[in-house]
Amino acid sequence: MIKLRQLDTASASFEADFERLRHWSEDTDAAIEGRVAEILADVRTRGDAALLDYTARFDRLQATSVAELQISAGELKAAFDGLPHAQAQALQAAAGRVRRYHERQLEACGRSWTYRDDDGSLLGQKVTPLDRVGIYVPGGKATYPSSVLMNALPAHVAGVGEIIMVVPTPDGTRNPLVLAAAHVAGVHRVFTIGGAQAVAALAYGTATVPRVDKITGPGNAYVASAKKHVFGQVGIDMIAGPSEILVLADGSTPPDWVAMDLFSQAEHDELAQSILLCPDAAYLAAVRAAIERLLPEMPRKAIIQASLEGRGALVLTRSMQEACEISNRIAPEHLEVAAAEPQRWEPLLKHAGAIFLGAYTSESLGDYCAGPNHVLPTSGTARFSSPLGVYDFQKRSSLIEVSEAGAQLLGPIAAELAYGEGLQGHARAAELRLKR
Repeated sequence: MIKLRQLDTASASFEADFERLRHWSEDTDAAIEGRVAEILADVRTRGDAALLDYTARFDRLQATSVAELQISAGELKAAFDGLPHAQAQALQAAAGRVRRYHERQLEACGRSWTYRDDDGSLLGQKVTPLDRVGIYVPGGKATYPSSVLMNALPAHVAGVGEIIMVVPTPDGTRNPLVLAAAHVAGVHRVFTIGGAQAVAALAYGTATVPRVDKITGPGNAYVASAKKHVFGQVGIDMIAGPSEILVLADGSTPPDWVAMDLFSQAEHDELAQSILLCPDAAYLAAVRAAIERLLPEMPRKAIIQASLEGRGALVLTRSMQEACEISNRIAPEHLEVAAAEPQRWEPLLKHAGAIFLGAYTSESLGDYCAGPNHVLPTSGTARFSSPLGVYDFQKRSSLIEVSEAGAQLLGPIAAELAYGEGLQGHARAAELRLKR
């Protein structure tokens, strides 16, 4: 019997129970923070030599130079050519959909623009891609070719000049599907290094690993801590917490489908969170029964059970409207609207990393091949953050060209405000351009 908590919004204790459910401590263990700081400092000082030492120690991979840890373009293509036909087709189909989605994103928000005021002044925005980015792909307990596509393709579409990928390969074991994904996604260079030392190499550069402008991609606690430490030296995408799924159900979707959708996030790790909100008590009972029936057949059942018992919940709401309000308070990473009329509820949903509409839209399709990015804000940060996208691999510069007539209009305004701030140099610079 799974000890999966059930909450009721009509209960007097709901708010307290709800806050306990939402709570997750993102404090990184002090020992990890200290060790990461040491690794970063060592790589910054000793460069390649430190990378070789840490790769040998943590990944049990011996090399005499970091150049030996780089995978050639020929090896990447060979990995793709060696895939089973069905796997190669699936990888290319997923990559095509992800690329097309981000090309639409580029058209919508990734272009430069200008306009001229009535006085002839030109104002606008210049959008340029980053020169070089680093993508981190996990390679310890599991391998994630989908993460290669989701990080590299938007960078490629954005026009990034060079994409450097790092992936740990414990004991030298290279996953062909990960290497094939790098080939399909157009990654320029791949190094078989991981952990905080890989983040340090990307942030500071070594004799062999080039310094990048931004680092994206998920990793363990050491990687997350390292990304926090190097932010400022380079840009980062986000600090991701445990994976989350929130399902809003009206009772019309088969209970087995919803139970498996909850499993799909719970199987990531014991800290992942899976929550179901529904106004139908009988449906909640049916989903609970489906969970009990389906769990024994899951290969990762121990992780799923620990996740559901530790951070999961079935929540009985007064209505679907209330379920939407609670969802906005949670601001989940993945939000499924398992309802007969999902478009009815979508306008009420403000905060979520990705919204999956309708019974047939399982979150797993978004993870692999729907097209939108699967790198999403977690831990409530969807209140102010967005999915990874083309815009994360671009920067914007303001364009200002003031005409002589415009200087006569803007000069007195700027001078008045500058004098008010006590900045006479600012004021005089504007005034010198005024006609006397």
